[in-house]
Amino acid sequence: MKKSIIHLNPAVAKAIRAKKPVLALESTIISHGMPYPNNLKMALRLQEIALDNGVQPATVAIIRGKLQIGLSNDEIDYLAKTKGVLKVSRPDFATCMALGLDGATTVAGTMIAANLAKLKVFATGAIGGVHRGAEDNFDISADLTELSRTPVIVVSAGAKAILDLPKTIEYLETLGVPILGFNTDQFPAFYSRKSGIPLYHKVTSAKEVAHIYKMHIKLGFNSGMLVANPIPSEHEIPSSEIEGIIKEAVKESIKSSIAKKDLTPFLLSKIVKLTDGKSLTANIKLVENNVIVGAKIARELGW
Repeated sequence: MKKSIIHLNPAVAKAIRAKKPVLALESTIISHGMPYPNNLKMALRLQEIALDNGVQPATVAIIRGKLQIGLSNDEIDYLAKTKGVLKVSRPDFATCMALGLDGATTVAGTMIAANLAKLKVFATGAIGGVHRGAEDNFDISADLTELSRTPVIVVSAGAKAILDLPKTIEYLETLGVPILGFNTDQFPAFYSRKSGIPLYHKVTSAKEVAHIYKMHIKLGFNSGMLVANPIPSEHEIPSSEIEGIIKEAVKESIKSSIAKKDLTPFLLSKIVKLTDGKSLTANIKLVENNVIVGAKIARELGW
């Protein structure tokens, strides 16, 4: 039944048949994360980087009701230009597919789709988490819960800096999600390399990540793993510089009564404006870096 609802891109299907490594990529960064044409250029560039690093990219999305594992350039162009694309997490799959709608998968949504296709590694920009003020608004991303129940490695630059990072880490620990710092002993903060939050487990190579994941699965754990990979130092925005801008963006979102699913895109867009585009460049560079690391891990794991 699962095979009947998954539509594999021919290149992805060929790689799977040949038991070659495949790297899953999300699509909300295309439809909700960046403006056109930056989103299109970035998505195509990520696919090139994956191929250059020896893995087949598989960007995940729902196109006119079909769950696509791997997108053609034309499909990426369509997604980059189309308005009203749904953000698809676990609660949204059935409706989006049954009604023949277009949907871009979140971190949680991409994990689900990757697992259905038996893909083990997924690279993204950053995960969602516990929002600031969650003690009042209970706004906690489904990404965290999905990490606790879907056995996919997620490579990200930590969690989005707009979030409450200490609470996000605490919640991941409560859920039993392993967090591996990739050449870092601190949790990265998206635009910034360090958040001041220490990590218990540091790894120095993709081989170590693959070894830990294999043991994780042998032990019978069904959760995913988070590989926290800091933004390259030459592209980071120090926390002392970005924090005031984030607070200003959050204040504006409260004033404008931005709804939950619209909150992250609103904040990221506002931060781009307040940094004169510097945050957009940082976002692109950190995703590219995560794809490189994700590709290395996928190669170590094989199929």
